Amino acid sequence: MYKKILLFLFCSTFITSAHIVKATGENTSSPISFDIQLLSWDMINEWLPRYSKFTIMDIETGKQFNVQRRAGSQHADVQPLTTEDTKIMKDIYEGKWSWRRRAVLIMVEDQWYAASMHGMPHGAGALANNFPGHFCVHFLGSTTHKTDKMDFSHKLMVYKAAGQLTEYLEQLNPNDVATAFIAGIKEQDTTILQSISTKQDWSSELTMIENIKMMDMKELEHEDYEQELQVNLSIDCNVYVKNEKSRRVRKELLLIRSSPLEGWKVIVEKPLLE
Repeated sequence: MYKKILLFLFCSTFITSAHIVKATGENTSSPISFDIQLLSWDMINEWLPRYSKFTIMDIETGKQFNVQRRAGSQHADVQPLTTEDTKIMKDIYEGKWSWRRRAVLIMVEDQWYAASMHGMPHGAGALANNFPGHFCVHFLGSTTHKTDKMDFSHKLMVYKAAGQLTEYLEQLNPNDVATAFIAGIKEQDTTILQSISTKQDWSSELTMIENIKMMDMKELEHEDYEQELQVNLSIDCNVYVKNEKSRRVRKELLLIRSSPLEGWKVIVEKPLLE
């Protein structure tokens, strides 16, 4: 137990302070042997071939488990190695399998890579691990099976794992900030929501919401926000509330920034469901 606490404290400090290596893999200044590398899927795909084994660490809890890559061409399809690894993974998701994305670090030998995973068994599985299928691990630039684009929630989690989430969010346009806002609610991630909204305590609201899906958004043109400090943006969502039917929610989001060089924030004065 004492060793686990020390490891968690080390990793928590390390995640916020480690030198980030560029996608080229070049490292010129870090004195630490365990750098967090933000690498493209093309590079990871070569370095983690099929049947390779590695460790996943969830950055929120510090919990680690071992996996094996079994398949996947657009991202890594992986399975926990043992029943104990499956148990640890399920503990990370508080005992219930979920499609929610989580920021994770992948450890191969003595190197950490920024990534994102979901926690829902699906498809085929081949290992004796009490895990009914496989789950997916995404890296920068990896895509889903249905599209040729990176899943936006996975992208946010990859940047979060790399320690670059704030910088990424600050350069988004209002349309992408609104999308990130909904993604933060969907993934139940207060770090995202606190970074791009004026509301800091999301605990009670997120407890009520099981899921949310953007149905429509009237996107702003570049000239509509280029020099503006305040814009309005209309969104239409399906909100899935615990123990209730889904609700169709239409909102007019107010976004502000202090100057054209600053990032946009969503003004939140009332709960989403009001």
